[in-house]
Amino acid sequence: MKLFQQLLVAPAALGLMAPIAATAAELNINDVSSYSDSGVATQSISNFSDVHPTDWAYQALNNLRQRHGCTAVSPNGSMTRYEAAALLNKCLENVAVANEEEQSLIEEFGAELAVIRGRIDVLEDELTGFEAGVFSSTTKLSGVTTFVVGGRGTDETPDQESVNEAVTFNYDTKLSLESSFSGDDLLVNRIRTGNFTAGDPFSSTGDSFLEVASNGANDVNNALEIDRSYYKFPVGNNVTATIGAVVRQDDMLGVWPSAYPSDAILDNLASAGANHAYNLATGAGAGVTWEKDNFVVSGLFISQDADEADSQEANAGGLLTDQGRDDVTGQVAYVTDTFTIAAAYTHSDNGNSEGIVDANDRTAWGLSGYYLPDFESPYLPSSISAGLGWSEPDRETIPDTAADEAEEKNSWSLGATWEDAFIDGNTLGFAVGTAEPHRDDDNYDDPLAYEVYYQMVVSDNVTVTPAIFNIQRDGADNDDLLGALVKTTFTF
Repeated sequence: MKLFQQLLVAPAALGLMAPIAATAAELNINDVSSYSDSGVATQSISNFSDVHPTDWAYQALNNLRQRHGCTAVSPNGSMTRYEAAALLNKCLENVAVANEEEQSLIEEFGAELAVIRGRIDVLEDELTGFEAGVFSSTTKLSGVTTFVVGGRGTDETPDQESVNEAVTFNYDTKLSLESSFSGDDLLVNRIRTGNFTAGDPFSSTGDSFLEVASNGANDVNNALEIDRSYYKFPVGNNVTATIGAVVRQDDMLGVWPSAYPSDAILDNLASAGANHAYNLATGAGAGVTWEKDNFVVSGLFISQDADEADSQEANAGGLLTDQGRDDVTGQVAYVTDTFTIAAAYTHSDNGNSEGIVDANDRTAWGLSGYYLPDFESPYLPSSISAGLGWSEPDRETIPDTAADEAEEKNSWSLGATWEDAFIDGNTLGFAVGTAEPHRDDDNYDDPLAYEVYYQMVVSDNVTVTPAIFNIQRDGADNDDLLGALVKTTFTF
């Protein structure tokens, strides 16, 4: 029984034990419970009072315990008849055929054994029914908790002010409930929370946004939210459909075209190099994926404002309305054992009125892939991933001289991992890519981002990952960001 289930079952078990104690006051239910637990040895019988050391049954029980190894304590006092019966029940639980002495003990304590076994059977039946009501036999609970200790600074001159340079300690937790009703389908509900604050440099509003960072529901620290709720099911032999009220773009793609990251650090380097094509939009959506031989083709849409009914307001427009934010994505991929390559197309509509210039109203393309070398070398990477992305707005800003203007932009990334680096099981990773989508402006520096991490396996469920990163920023007043952190990941 899993720990989470045990925590739920415990109150029910106590509730069942209470009436047992009330109707059979002479029965010490705590000791009976101890005897019925195969992992706990029988307690000393020095304080019992009905079966005495001079009785034949006492000596027979002592012989039984020594013969079957069901206790490490030798008797040196008397015991009640119920305690004797509980000890007999414990010692004979794995005995196929009782010998003559053991059969005599069974006959001697038959009435007490019937009471004890009856009570235990009722308790087990009740607990089994309770457990079945809590979790379906087809539902799996899994989780990931990540601790992040780290900070970042700049290469600023001494007279410049430091901002957000304190060391922070944050967490992110994801609990996933996955259910299958036919063996081929999958219902996913995921609960997520975290305490990366809006002012934290590692949060989604910071320049050094971490891939693992979560601000909690509605940016409220430690608040729980359902950040995934979707259903995936087969349609025919080669087609899989997905529909969900809270589903993300990559949940419906047939292929994720990157082998990097295995333990990503910066969120900006975790989009397969095509940050606008793979924008990871989240909302209500549906998609289909067709697979045939080595080809995988996906088509999907996301309505980010489908939970809002006010279609008269911009960016709050309901499901597939003119005022709602919608994203449509298509992907074609070719997959083999050693390499994968995928082309993606995404059209994003930010829900603006006709004629409005908005950098988030755009069409984007991506070409990404990865290679897994089929030879072993301590020096060459175990995986190499690369990707390119382009985007153009529906309407451009003229002139386009600022970073937030609607204009053509491009992005790219390159990542590599070395499995079993230095120590078996550990992974070394390195990535470089655009710090922000680059644009064709005069005096623009094309800033880059770099990261290096080393994932150390502590156990099957725990990894510790120290990492360093550097983020270039454009402009004389935007100094490079230098950061270091240690990420500890627990899976359960």
